[in-house]
Amino acid sequence: MTHWTYNDAPDQTGRTAVVTGANTGIGFHTARMLAHKGAHVTLTYRDAGKGAAALERIRAEEPAGEVTGALLDLADLDSVGAFTDAYRAAHDRLDLLINNAGVMVPPLGRTRQGFELQFGTNHLGHFALTGELLPLLDAAASADRSGADRAGAVRVVTVSSVAHWTGGIDLDDLNWRQRRYRPWPAYGQSKLANLLFTLELQHRLTEAGSAVRAVAAHPGLTSTDIGRHQGRAASDNPSRIDRMIRMQPPDGALPSLRAATDPTVTGGSYWGPARRFGTYGPPAPARASARARDTVVARRLWTESERLTGVTYPFAAVGRAEHPA
Repeated sequence: MTHWTYNDAPDQTGRTAVVTGANTGIGFHTARMLAHKGAHVTLTYRDAGKGAAALERIRAEEPAGEVTGALLDLADLDSVGAFTDAYRAAHDRLDLLINNAGVMVPPLGRTRQGFELQFGTNHLGHFALTGELLPLLDAAASADRSGADRAGAVRVVTVSSVAHWTGGIDLDDLNWRQRRYRPWPAYGQSKLANLLFTLELQHRLTEAGSAVRAVAAHPGLTSTDIGRHQGRAASDNPSRIDRMIRMQPPDGALPSLRAATDPTVTGGSYWGPARRFGTYGPPAPARASARARDTVVARRLWTESERLTGVTYPFAAVGRAEHPA
């Protein structure tokens, strides 16, 4: 079988994309590759200085690309609301939402609204962001229905991790207030939540008659700044051993790019590196744990996520172009 590469990604001219956490790591390279393919990409980031540097770099490397930037702190639902209000005011459609940003195994911390930092950032922040931008995604999908070659082109891609295998969803203590906090299990819970969210989102989109597709991806073992709490942040000059053990960010971004652009990708699917038990190699269908496929837990997590974020998805309005009231 031929390995899927960057060259296999179709042209993205005329499409709009939002990539969270795009100032560094796989988010940066996902945004850069989408821009090179012709998409108008909005990079989001928490740090204005780092965001400006990322924009300058992409504009220098991809002069034909169209990129803009915006502040977005997924650990603050007020910031999510401010970003989505501004984006909806400036755009009438969105083709790709790449839920990439995340934190990994930090010391115990809390978001502005008091959620455990990893669960609040990796899952709840993206849950709220997607819900607020869903009308623009559905508008793009409805406008594209007439072109069979673009069917399924509008997507929400949420980045999970092989660490989801270590996670469990404790619906009675999602925010680690009753349990002793342990960074790795908390990270695993947040990444498992990303997959359960994708599963339930696709189910609800299908029920609503929307052509938007929810897809998940993971980067395997990739050297990025997300590993800074483990003392292994990405290096501009990785050693030969590091390159043998872990992929570098441009390769680690390929599963996200394939999930976002490959016409054969189906809703609810999961993509990651093909080799070494899903930790290294070209992007291919990935294996999800049984817990990640638990539809009962997915529904319960969805209900709790709506309660915690205050964001209710507008499925009554989604798919209306296909199924008039």
